[in-house]
Amino acid sequence: MNWPNRLSVIRVLCIPLITLLLYFSAPWCRWAAAVLFALACFTDFLDGHLARKNNWITDFGKFIDPVADKLLVLSAFIMLIHLGLVPAWLVILILARELSVDGLRLVAMTRKKVIAAGPLGKIKTASQMMVILLLMVIRQPLFSSWFGTLLGLWIIGITLFSGVDYFRKNASLFQ
Repeated sequence: MNWPNRLSVIRVLCIPLITLLLYFSAPWCRWAAAVLFALACFTDFLDGHLARKNNWITDFGKFIDPVADKLLVLSAFIMLIHLGLVPAWLVILILARELSVDGLRLVAMTRKKVIAAGPLGKIKTASQMMVILLLMVIRQPLFSSWFGTLLGLWIIGITLFSGVDYFRKNASLFQ
């Protein structure tokens, strides 16, 4: 197993610990969860960089990298619901988008086509990770201020827009 794939697996292995740390209300747990989440997010950047730079792209890597990202982001968002920091409907929208795009990718696979992550999808993931990290640190509900509302609207917008973009660019799959 090459280093990019190891980093993706490490990202998945961080999820239970981040979840556990977020479950407890001690301030040190909150900070530890935020640091661990930030490190896990950094592995997303690093594994892609290493894979492209060294031509270490593998079929397993194409599978595990997006799965690790989705598991990390969705588990963190679910814990933020538990903490009262994000509304459940927002996470349901994110989950619906992720499952829809994964379904699109499955349809593409049946036609021997691969749908790679696009620029909007990467912006969406990075935006979600930054908002999650911010919420872990400040512990203020997402829509409790004008800034939080702006961030919430951005997350909703980029999540839905990037999902629609995948379907628009791959509309030929449904002909």
